[in-house]
Amino acid sequence: MGEFIPPTLASETIAHIGSFEIRNTLIASTMTIVFWLVIALLIRRRKYAMVPGGIQNLAEVLIGGFFNFFEGIVGEEKNTRKFFPLVMTIFFFVIISNWMGLLPGFGSIGIWEMHEGREVLVPILRSTYADINMTLALALISVTSIQIFGFALLGLKGYGGKFFVNPFKDFVGCFVGLLELVSELSKMISFSFRLFGNIFAGEVLLLVISFLVPYIAPLPFYGLELFVGFIQALVFAFLTLVFLKIATTAHH
Repeated sequence: MGEFIPPTLASETIAHIGSFEIRNTLIASTMTIVFWLVIALLIRRRKYAMVPGGIQNLAEVLIGGFFNFFEGIVGEEKNTRKFFPLVMTIFFFVIISNWMGLLPGFGSIGIWEMHEGREVLVPILRSTYADINMTLALALISVTSIQIFGFALLGLKGYGGKFFVNPFKDFVGCFVGLLELVSELSKMISFSFRLFGNIFAGEVLLLVISFLVPYIAPLPFYGLELFVGFIQALVFAFLTLVFLKIATTAHH
């Protein structure tokens, strides 16, 4: 029996389709997408009652609570309705991806391969956001959406005027605008590493505890990781909403 390879910063390649690499985090993210597609189909086929009860009541309370919370941040219902689908999609996708990474088999079931002269286990499944490429992709989607909403609601002149100011008329404003432009680009880095760092650290922690004291000792840490997964999803969605609010507020 070979030895278990510790988690790496990059995901591992499981198979190839031509020149396309199928990586373990790609498989995990696909499972998350399939999960939500199944949930969406089940919801679509369900008949809604005028007086909700059971699961429908829980769903309405949950969605309504999030909407009211977001509206309190945005400050108006009109823009909240525009931002809500994007922000909630990010929240639900991240939280299920994080929690799915705690299921048995993630990081422990894999393929034994020869690596630098030794036999190591390459896991078939790995937590989606324990891969920096996946967090960067999500950050890119978030930041790009923020820019699109900014231009859509304020127009080219209104939104672009936040970053590009005539230096002959307002030198300080021009300098501040350039700093704001750098800040927009840096959001991708901060988004990526915040989510990646927490999820990767949790993956390493569970691995170490499981090897040192298996079966019983990891259980409290699984509870902690459930909480961390929820908080990270909420923080990512919350920051996206805040940046959307800032981007769509006219510059004075």
